[in-house]
Amino acid sequence: MKIGYVRVSTQEQNTIRQEKLMESLNVDELFLDKASGKNTKQRPELQRMMEYVRKGDTVVVESISRFARNTRDLLELVEKLTEKEVEFISQKEAIDTTTPTGKFMLTVFGAVAELEREYILQRQQEGIAIAKANGIYKGRKPIQRPNFNQVVQLWREGEISAAEAMRRLDLKPSTFYRKVREEVV
Repeated sequence: MKIGYVRVSTQEQNTIRQEKLMESLNVDELFLDKASGKNTKQRPELQRMMEYVRKGDTVVVESISRFARNTRDLLELVEKLTEKEVEFISQKEAIDTTTPTGKFMLTVFGAVAELEREYILQRQQEGIAIAKANGIYKGRKPIQRPNFNQVVQLWREGEISAAEAMRRLDLKPSTFYRKVREEVV
């Protein structure tokens, strides 16, 4: 079976280009994640695909950067596929892990993808530092909850639990308690 894996970094990004490629390659099954490539554990469709593949299958990706963002993750994923006797093909880099050259090239391209990610992060940090120095960048604007004070008051009076207050406000515990402390100050 040909198994396609498609990934974009955010919910807003479009997967059509990668999906069309997979369609043209006649993949039998498609797994699609809209999540950062930084952490393989936080990509549910990747995890599902890794469990789904069987001996003799071929996993096809548009490019290595869609599959993994660092060399270690890339090599670990390909190692798991190899253990299951599953082939890996990256269309953009023309890598096929059934050959020694393909395995070598996979390592090289994985390192290049990781380097590019590091460059992107470095440029982003440099841009933020310059913007902060010029007084342009002030960070993300806080999300205002119009009913925050009323919900916190109910919580303080013991009418609702902290968990219920967080649910009503759609806040995580650390954010909830930080905002409560800020309101007191």
